[in-house]
Amino acid sequence: MDFRAALLEQTRAFGELIRSADPATPVPTCGEWTLKDLFRHVGRGNRWAAQIVIEHRNQPLDPRDVQDGKPPDDVDAAIDWLNRGAELMVDAVDRVGADARVWTFLGPRPAGWWIRRRLHEATVHRADAALALGVEFELSPELAGDALSEWLERVCYDKRHPVVLDPGQSIHLHASEEKLGPTGEWTVVHDDDGVWWSHSHSKGSVALRGPVTELLLATVRRKTAAEAGLEVFGDTAVWDAWLNSTPY
Repeated sequence: MDFRAALLEQTRAFGELIRSADPATPVPTCGEWTLKDLFRHVGRGNRWAAQIVIEHRNQPLDPRDVQDGKPPDDVDAAIDWLNRGAELMVDAVDRVGADARVWTFLGPRPAGWWIRRRLHEATVHRADAALALGVEFELSPELAGDALSEWLERVCYDKRHPVVLDPGQSIHLHASEEKLGPTGEWTVVHDDDGVWWSHSHSKGSVALRGPVTELLLATVRRKTAAEAGLEVFGDTAVWDAWLNSTPY
């Protein structure tokens, strides 16, 4: 997958979705945020990450110190500002090299890590905007599947937010799109090595099955499993405890 192109595409789609919407529209899946808050968060976030990369930072950057971090008031100028932020993210990685080590909230990572992270920040927040506006949200199965994989990679190894999965417990997610093949299954386990995930096929303490985009939205708590129309098998308490421990 071309993460660079996808980041630019998803950012543009996010901007166009809310271009003509009322900026005061509440976004129920993001607490007390409005569309204006969501827009600023996505746009400034790309510039924040780009600045971390271009400055070869080994420590976090205060969001208040992001260069040009506030969108213009004019709608068209604000959309240009949004899209330019994604371009700056791509340009920053190209300039320093994708393998250059920089700060991330998971510890030092190659600079290219940030492009995939910002891509899926845009995909999920585009879902937030779509849900707030009551319009359809679509992702290609490949993109939704990678967003789900990226999410699991982060929450399984993010020590700031320890997930709740008791030893011996496991979670299995199964996309109904056969075209995804082995990459359409995800298993999270807690064994002697700790909590980790893989694309293996196995029977979990709890299992969820359905379209991959709906699996993604349920996993990131934008919809309940019932709202997403997912089949759920096994111990739902394991799923609920896992969700309640993951970051929003």
